[in-house]
Amino acid sequence: MRRLNESVVNGSQAAHPANPKDLPSIDRVLRGPDVAALVAEHGHTLVAGEARATIDGLRERARQGGLDASEIAPEAVARAVQARVAERLASRMRLVINLTGTVIHTNLGRALLADAALQHLLTVMAGPNNLEYDLASGGRGDRDSVVEELLCTLTGAEAATVVNNNAAAVLLTIAALARGQEVIVSRGELVEIGGAFRMPDVMASAGATLVEVGTTNRTHPRDYEQAITERTGLLMKVHTSNYAVQGFTSAVDEGEIARIAHARGLPMATDLGSGALIDMAAWGLPHEPTPMEKIQAGCDVVSFSGDKLLGGPQAGLIVGTRAAIGRIRKFPMKRALRMSKLPLAALEATLMLYLRPERLAQDLPTLRLLTRPADAIREQAEGLLAAVQAAVAPRFTVAVADMQGQIGSGSLPVERLPSAGLAIAPAQKKGAGRALDELAAALRALPRPVIGRVADDRLLLDLRCLEDSALFATQLPALRQALG
Repeated sequence: MRRLNESVVNGSQAAHPANPKDLPSIDRVLRGPDVAALVAEHGHTLVAGEARATIDGLRERARQGGLDASEIAPEAVARAVQARVAERLASRMRLVINLTGTVIHTNLGRALLADAALQHLLTVMAGPNNLEYDLASGGRGDRDSVVEELLCTLTGAEAATVVNNNAAAVLLTIAALARGQEVIVSRGELVEIGGAFRMPDVMASAGATLVEVGTTNRTHPRDYEQAITERTGLLMKVHTSNYAVQGFTSAVDEGEIARIAHARGLPMATDLGSGALIDMAAWGLPHEPTPMEKIQAGCDVVSFSGDKLLGGPQAGLIVGTRAAIGRIRKFPMKRALRMSKLPLAALEATLMLYLRPERLAQDLPTLRLLTRPADAIREQAEGLLAAVQAAVAPRFTVAVADMQGQIGSGSLPVERLPSAGLAIAPAQKKGAGRALDELAAALRALPRPVIGRVADDRLLLDLRCLEDSALFATQLPALRQALG
């Protein structure tokens, strides 16, 4: 039985319990040399607040009898305040190492920006810029003009506009072209993407009425023709980029839907989702529909994302006929959904890269990672094998393994990318699940967190997205220490 004069710190006894009355005042803490240096660097408000929180925490522990006297020494209190200030100022958004095998990972920020985009962003954000200023006339400009000519050149469209993401692009298109009217969509294209973003809900939010035609697996031209009434405002096709319907299927392509729409004086729009600007097949990847193909097929509006296969910042790009884009641009909702100057600058620099297609696989990180040869990735894994084994031994074994990655963010969902990496397995079968959880947590706790994936009782580190092995290898001593 514990004696009444014993104190406990997290379940253990404190050797020399501190009295709450012995705690220093906030003023005394702030006048200490180490904390005074913090005040000089960061200002009084932040440091005083963290000093107060530090003393409050120590006081509560002292009242419970769980504070050791050594923890209220001036040096100890100063270290505690320093730690709190550092934690408060630490960024919540951090760089990580993506070893999941998914190149465009939604949870890890999707596409990586090219060096040219990063440099352009820093340059034009460092001072005033002509975001909405026409340098030729000296009058007010339109921020769409920053990228409109580029988008028209790259897609063959007559006009273009941009908003903050593709969900906004779809919402704005429907609202501007069919608010208060009906929109005809194949039942097999009523998609739901991440965050429960459902096409029927988008229709309702845009003030349009959804008219479903066809069945889940088969839709025919006559289904569209028979559904058109005097209430119809728009015919729409949605590219099923995040799933695939296979087997006994039939779908109507954009060219045929556009013909049906135009015969009745109606506009036709298509949502490409991931929207590659170039034919991915030219680099040995599966073909993904391009905006240029859809414009040539007769679509009045094509919308797609900026931070997926295009390889740029988050954006919703809308291209099409001058008449349709004009209506979209003038719709009141457009201002609420417009892009800010930061992503717009990054988008401009990214689009510029497409003017030099011969260099694209070198300059665009997304395409560079997607086209890394599996043999080169395996060679990289073999080079890291011994160091990783030394870091996780004797609790785990490591082997080089062939892997199957994916493009990600709903792009080409059934296609896989042959890859390679390191498969780490617990040495003991008993408690293997807990061991893998501990290993994954230790990797995430590294100075630059490492994110892999657990499958088949192994932790898999797919190296497709690791262009510089040193980023990972230099952290292995810290991993070895964390695993004990």
